[in-house]
Amino acid sequence: MDTPASDGTATRRTLRRKVSRKNYDENAMDELIEKQIGGNLKKKFRTKQDLEKETETEALIALSVGFPIDELLEEEIRAGVVRELGGKEQNDYIVVRNHIVARWRDNVRMWLLKDEIRETVSSDCEHLISAAYDFLLFNGYINFGVSPLFGPYIPDEGTEGSVIVVGAGLAGLAAARQLLSFGFKVLVLEGRSRPGGRVYTHKMGDKDRFAAVELGGSVITGLHANPLGVLARQLSIPLHKVRDNCPLYTSEGAVVDKVADSNVEFGFNKLLDKVTEVREMMDGAAKKISLGEVLETLRVLYGVAKDPEEKKLFDWHLANLEYANAGCLSNLSAAYWDQDDPYEMGGDHCFLAGGNWRLINALAEGLPIMYGKSVDTIKYGDGGVEVISGSQIFQADMILCTVPLGVLKKKSIKFEPELPTRKQAAIDRLGFGLLNKVAMLFPSVFWGEELDTFGCLNESSIDRGEFFLFYAYHTVSGGPALVALVAGEAAQRFELTEPSALLHRVLKKLRGIYGPKGVVVPDPIQTICTRWGSDPFSYGSYSHVRVGSSGADYDILAESVRNRLFFAGEATTRQHPATMHGAYLSGLREASRILHVANFFRSYPKKPVQRYSGVNIDVLEDLFRRPDIATGKLSFVFNPLTDDPKSTGLVRVCFGNFEDDPTNRLQLYTILSREQANKLQELDENSDGNKLSYLISALGLKLMGANSVLDTGGALISVIANARKGRRVMR
Repeated sequence: MDTPASDGTATRRTLRRKVSRKNYDENAMDELIEKQIGGNLKKKFRTKQDLEKETETEALIALSVGFPIDELLEEEIRAGVVRELGGKEQNDYIVVRNHIVARWRDNVRMWLLKDEIRETVSSDCEHLISAAYDFLLFNGYINFGVSPLFGPYIPDEGTEGSVIVVGAGLAGLAAARQLLSFGFKVLVLEGRSRPGGRVYTHKMGDKDRFAAVELGGSVITGLHANPLGVLARQLSIPLHKVRDNCPLYTSEGAVVDKVADSNVEFGFNKLLDKVTEVREMMDGAAKKISLGEVLETLRVLYGVAKDPEEKKLFDWHLANLEYANAGCLSNLSAAYWDQDDPYEMGGDHCFLAGGNWRLINALAEGLPIMYGKSVDTIKYGDGGVEVISGSQIFQADMILCTVPLGVLKKKSIKFEPELPTRKQAAIDRLGFGLLNKVAMLFPSVFWGEELDTFGCLNESSIDRGEFFLFYAYHTVSGGPALVALVAGEAAQRFELTEPSALLHRVLKKLRGIYGPKGVVVPDPIQTICTRWGSDPFSYGSYSHVRVGSSGADYDILAESVRNRLFFAGEATTRQHPATMHGAYLSGLREASRILHVANFFRSYPKKPVQRYSGVNIDVLEDLFRRPDIATGKLSFVFNPLTDDPKSTGLVRVCFGNFEDDPTNRLQLYTILSREQANKLQELDENSDGNKLSYLISALGLKLMGANSVLDTGGALISVIANARKGRRVMR
């Protein structure tokens, strides 16, 4: 079966206080947009007041999508959208950018053309229109999704290159659609017999009575600026707000006293605040301690939940926290467990009417997906990539791997060459937890039409996560379906228990709640128990920051290898891990990166060195007579006309006593980015061995002789040499 790429958070999940900011709501803002933007844009002549009001509204929308009010994103700076930072041109660019974002959000079903922007923005800003529109288009901020009206704007044939996408989950589907729109040839390989990965809607029952139940990722967590909300709008699918009312019951069926509930929840939240204070005082030492250890120490110290009944209630909140993070508190890092909180999307948590399969099917429609293709080996190198699945071999220019972190941890896929040490270490450090479910279809809604969720306390701490929370799907599934959640240690024991025993226990709990009220709990028509931990295509549910790890490991996991092997998925996004929208956004991100690399390859194609007039060993040696950076035995040269961290240059490593006897030397070269060169510089200046080891093992770069680098990087050498000549002429 499958696992939740993100089940999101429970309605009662504790949230730390955050800086308040206005947000764009896919539903609530529709009227405001139509009134203040759509109307004004249709006017040929607008007053100064109209323009100021319109600009303010557009800035609000752009802010909610993720753009700062008066600054550029780092990605925009790297893309060089303006010639000078901080001046009038930057301010004008931001206004144009916000305008484009707001125009598309006004009607996400239509493909926004650059000419439409020219109609409403002064011709004096033509260069800013192109810069902003291209950045937003190619980075997945506009014209993304599943609108049927996008068809005419998708190229019929791929001319940009070929990409294999491994995995048809949200990340893989998002990337594949985006790459097709960019003009790539795409093939998706999926090991399962269906798309969606850890997002899995199962139809329970028969033709006369059925319900669509989420066995994997279920809740759209935060509707403000959520890309899944955009997809729902494009498909005209209603969203159901998960209502706040979540009563808690004891095992005897009594409703937990509201005063006691409020007091324990208040104490629980105060302890989380104390955890923040403690880790700040401990500084780096907090990296080695678990959240569970710190919470229990503080609970005893401050006398929270000393009473046995209060302790059961406190345990419920701990179980809810373990659910939100798909991990036992004993594994969560006290220092970084909540590192993504500042980026959490605001707004309502919602169910999708009819089930998330409606989004998955729309994303998969028309894509070249081959099902039942378990990937055994991924080979990558300068000549392209090769994927082995059973007896079949698939080849392409680049590959995007979107398999879950659990699969990478199990090393189910062999990489040739092996992944860089830096990336493998991040894979090992990050946590990948477990959440399981029991889905039940009943003859009737015995729990009450007014409830979307309700919880139940457990008698012992060790069982706190067993059936602690119930999701009711009767409002959106088409039938009286109920799902019981199992988190923490209980989720691990769940996988080793017979389904009949699990059903007996969950029914006993439900009858304990409703029996005293005189409500008969019938036997379910159908029951399904998930087994995400033993699923060979996931080996777990979703990621968390484990003790010894940090948010930086998400970034490392997202790094590409040799501009051939790329990674996406919820465990590759530092800002939105363990969420469905995080998985989707990571797919858009990698599609943009692949396009960037393809453009670079096209600009600097690999050709025989003799095709580049004047590019020979003398030109190469002349470049390194005046290196841009020299540290120990390593020298670097780059194109002086660009400071882009992604721009590439050359590094030379000298072996032997080069200074004393230039004839007794061995020189090897490789191509790397400025960003990689900066990482090398950050290492110990006096340790050439460490730098060389990092260059080969961590960065995965291959050293080569002069002839090989002339053959491989002839175009790059020519560009750098000519740029240096041009710079001298300008001086």
